Amino acid sequence: MKPFASVFNPMVVRFIAAGLLTGALVGGSYAQQSGLPINAAASVNGAIITNDMVEQGIKVAISQGQKDSPELRKMVIEKYVEVLLLSQQAEKDGLANSEKANTQLMMIRQNYLADLELSTYMAKNPITDADIQAEYNKEISSLGPQGMITEYKVSDIAVASEADAQAALARIKKGESFDKVAKSVSLAPNKVQGGAVGWVQAGQVGPQLASALASLSKGQVTAPIQMQQGWYLMKLEDKKSSKPPSFEQAKQAIRAGMTQRKQFEFLSQIAKDAKIVVQ
Repeated sequence: MKPFASVFNPMVVRFIAAGLLTGALVGGSYAQQSGLPINAAASVNGAIITNDMVEQGIKVAISQGQKDSPELRKMVIEKYVEVLLLSQQAEKDGLANSEKANTQLMMIRQNYLADLELSTYMAKNPITDADIQAEYNKEISSLGPQGMITEYKVSDIAVASEADAQAALARIKKGESFDKVAKSVSLAPNKVQGGAVGWVQAGQVGPQLASALASLSKGQVTAPIQMQQGWYLMKLEDKKSSKPPSFEQAKQAIRAGMTQRKQFEFLSQIAKDAKIVVQ
């Protein structure tokens, strides 16, 4: 959880009418800033709102589409003041040590530390433009000599055993539609759509499925395929080819994918050394 997210928490904002505290509660304190520490933007009953906190809040607001301006800085400070007023009152009312408060504060702390750990790890192990270029080149080379992206429109049937898959395939070979059999026996959520999956690229499925799809003609169904989740029948509904995006067009998506993968690998490594018990 981002440190500033709580400042704009909907629960807080809902209890405060827009601009209610702007003049009445904040204006006076702004006129007495001469006694504040150097890095302080404001204070509420001695609790300091630092300029660093304000700058962080401004960055969050800008990332959400607001424009940087003196008015935005004032609004951010006002929100911090509102939250401090309410939190201090909660302390006075004895709410700070309630079980609900302690649970929420623990979750906020854990989420923040998790985000901080990931961001620190990525800062120490950054994904460079060279890494992204190498990944792009690898993906382009995997497209083959024609350099085209092949997409498959597929439907599937997922069952628990090879016997169930063979039985479903036998029904299809006898003339029943794939759609009808999928609705009848598939265990996947898309059974209500007759097993429709939609368009996928070869790189989005495992090598086993990609190889099976590449061997099919439009309208054909694979033999039963065993996957970790169960047994599958795949039907090729349609097929098309398109030019791959340029490096600049693909750069952001590749970076996001590589970042996600690197974070997952880091988390998996941590999990190997941890004792995890789930009831």
